[in-house]
Amino acid sequence: MTRQHDTRWLTMAIDLAVENVGAGGGPFGAVLVRGEELVATGQNRVTRDLDPSAHAEVVAIRTACQAIGDFSLAGLTLYTSCEPCPMCLATSLWARVDRVVYAADRDDAARGGFDDREFYELFARDRATWATLVEAARTDDADRPFDAWLTHADRLAY
Repeated sequence: MTRQHDTRWLTMAIDLAVENVGAGGGPFGAVLVRGEELVATGQNRVTRDLDPSAHAEVVAIRTACQAIGDFSLAGLTLYTSCEPCPMCLATSLWARVDRVVYAADRDDAARGGFDDREFYELFARDRATWATLVEAARTDDADRPFDAWLTHADRLAY
């Protein structure tokens, strides 16, 4: 992709972010593109929808998957107004987007009160140091859902 192509879509993502601020939302916007075709857009809807997972990138990915009728977004590029947080980056990886391009970075986000560095650093630390307790509580039938999955003839691998 050319710099001009990237700038066009990043500008759209930034415009969506600014528009969202004006509507009472967070300062984040995202677009998913296949070549020259706009497939989906997303704006941060965390406070509007009372959904901590409704980040602009996740909203755009959900919309794109519905629009194309597939959970794989291979062949698409995600343009986002700001460097994706770990959740959005992981969602992009799960969606198999080909490329993620962002404008502002985590330092810009921190200046705005969105310090994603805390989460990036958290995942590098031992879970015993986390404020949220994450622990295994294995039951005798913990693997039953995977057994059901493996024997399900019509499963769609992802």
